[in-house]
Amino acid sequence: MRFLLGLLRQTWAGLLVLLALTAVLGVLYPAAVWGVSRIGAGAAEGSPVRDTTGCVVGSRWVGVDPQVPAGEPDPFFHNRVTGSVAEQDPFAPGDPATALPTNQGPSSEILAAFVTERRNAIATREGVQPEAVPADVVTGSGSGIDPHISPAYAALQVPRVAQVNGLRESRVRQLVDENTEGRQLGFLGEQRVNVLELNLALGLTSPRCTAPTAGG
Repeated sequence: MRFLLGLLRQTWAGLLVLLALTAVLGVLYPAAVWGVSRIGAGAAEGSPVRDTTGCVVGSRWVGVDPQVPAGEPDPFFHNRVTGSVAEQDPFAPGDPATALPTNQGPSSEILAAFVTERRNAIATREGVQPEAVPADVVTGSGSGIDPHISPAYAALQVPRVAQVNGLRESRVRQLVDENTEGRQLGFLGEQRVNVLELNLALGLTSPRCTAPTAGG
């Protein structure tokens, strides 16, 4: 009899613990995480960026390289290449899904060939010598989808962007300066330029712009 009473007490205690953990971890904790995710601008909705018409044109934290049809004038500032390396694709334009880790290191012939091909292609687009192309232009960022570029890469693109958009180079440089972010806390990282916000400052937008919904 004593054994049965002890077993019942242990079973009841275990059931209470199970109910308490279920309530805390299955209800209260998810609710708290959901609530915190809704705090602040953009919250947990992907930090969408909208143009002046309210259309979603991208995310503040995900870089997607803008593209134009082959042969047409290119008015955009461009992102870095994505971080992945596939044997037949030195560029993966406009597709964050390609930003996968790579095991291609400094001794990789594939990576070396891609860096050379990227440098030559970008030099041709910008009308400069390959030696003038900054290192960050031809290599992917740590995340592979970094929306920022170096001020040096932005400066390289200024003459083309100014010419295609019919603007003075001084005006485009001013926009670059206005959209250049300093080091975090004054000493972490490097100065950087958010490509999407810079293109929006130029008045450019995506042709696939998504209009806001009734609830968004």
